[in-house]
Amino acid sequence: MKTIVFKNIRLPYTAPLGEAVDIALKRARNAGIKISSPYIYKRSIDSRHRDNILFVYSVAASCDKVNEKQLKKTDANIEKDGWVTPTQGKELLSARPVVCGFGPAGMFASLLLAEQGYRPIVLERGSCVKTRAEKVENFMRTGVLDTSCNIQFGAGGAGTFSDGKLVTRISDSACRYVFDRFVEFGAPEEIMYDAKPHIGTDKLLGIVDAISRRVVELGGEIYYDTALRAINKTNNRVCSVVTDKGEIDCGALILAVGNSARDTYRYLMAENYVVEPKPFSVGVRIEHLREDIDRAMYGDHAGDPLLGAAPYAFSKRVGEDAVYTFCMCPGGEVIAAASEENTVVTNGMSRYARNGVNSNAAIAVSVRSDDPIAYQEALEQRGYAAGGGEYYAPCQSVGDFLDARQGVLPHRIKPTYMGGKVRAYDLNSLFERRICDMLKLGIASFDRILPGFAVRDALLTGPETRTSAPVRITRNGDLLALGVDNLYPSGEGAGYAGGITSAAVDGLRCAAALISRYKRN
Repeated sequence: MKTIVFKNIRLPYTAPLGEAVDIALKRARNAGIKISSPYIYKRSIDSRHRDNILFVYSVAASCDKVNEKQLKKTDANIEKDGWVTPTQGKELLSARPVVCGFGPAGMFASLLLAEQGYRPIVLERGSCVKTRAEKVENFMRTGVLDTSCNIQFGAGGAGTFSDGKLVTRISDSACRYVFDRFVEFGAPEEIMYDAKPHIGTDKLLGIVDAISRRVVELGGEIYYDTALRAINKTNNRVCSVVTDKGEIDCGALILAVGNSARDTYRYLMAENYVVEPKPFSVGVRIEHLREDIDRAMYGDHAGDPLLGAAPYAFSKRVGEDAVYTFCMCPGGEVIAAASEENTVVTNGMSRYARNGVNSNAAIAVSVRSDDPIAYQEALEQRGYAAGGGEYYAPCQSVGDFLDARQGVLPHRIKPTYMGGKVRAYDLNSLFERRICDMLKLGIASFDRILPGFAVRDALLTGPETRTSAPVRITRNGDLLALGVDNLYPSGEGAGYAGGITSAAVDGLRCAAALISRYKRN
């Protein structure tokens, strides 16, 4: 059986899901295609005309026989084959596999290994879900930072405290498998078809906990509050890993440390692993009232629960420079994402309901640096100083930023960072001139697309520095680190992903490479 997908089924957003299925059935009959078990495959919002907002559907169904002429007639295509777990290899593992990091890449790698009987040992420098949530809440309330367990480190990785956004630019059959597993562990079923799926931080915490329990039930072990300190090799093969709690034998290592593991990056570079600088981005978080963004996007339909809080995504390129919105959090809040003392890092977070007063997004500008880690660190330290200490963040209205004056914070839109722990500061003094010029260009450009984006009392809070890994741990076509025969750099921290979904897929790919080579002990 093949899976056929009928595209571009356009209906008023108030129409029931069943109408899209009926249209697909009619198209199939008219083209002479026999299908069975139709279901909603994808749904996106077309809000270009605010008086006529549409949902655009794709509907999938099973089909025995279909030809190109029929597909063209009915605007359909054959879906790629889905994820298939590889056949177990024949090479003997010298010890159990170790997965370093329990973010999306490490989580899905260890889940697959556990389900295939490999009993992985997982190292996570941060804490389990419950303890991590408590430590993050304590930091937000008191300003006391745990540098080992925070927004960046702990079960689920940095994405746990964002929005659980699953939007990805990669086209990979494993994406749908990842969504299906998330639903199995408690995610809302609409992530299977929403074009911009999200889980929400509140739901993602429980999902991460459920996946961790499955790994352990199947014979895996997860060592929380345990950081990697060294990798021991014999004949260019990892034979053990050294942690701050002791040494562990290792038959193969999946290194999925996340994009904030600067100590690990520096260790790898000192040990002559091939670690290369890569482009990354820095910028600020912009906050508007959610109702203003909703009204600008949906007009009189704003507030309709069928539409929910409005998302947006914009970009502008000038030569080699780019400015774009990133990690947009409808009805969310700006969060303190520092992982090192005396630094300020911002990020965004939404809960599943997306019903907060404000909506926020990063406005990020591309950066190239010969020493990107030092660049990030210096900017975060300047951000801390600009906020006056105690993890206060520098903040400025859009109008004052455009006018290059410190000004005062407006009252209509209230900052959400750490419950309002911000101080007025001219962000033109925080960033280099090129970054500021691109931020201003982006704000003006995005306002032409979404009127009101550049409203003068919108808030800018910074700096945002952890948009992606600043380096890449180079690997070969077998997904192995150069010069190391059994080490698989994986996920966003290794420079091969850019979000929850793509990181999870890369973790699966690395685990699959391990499985296809080695047999279980």
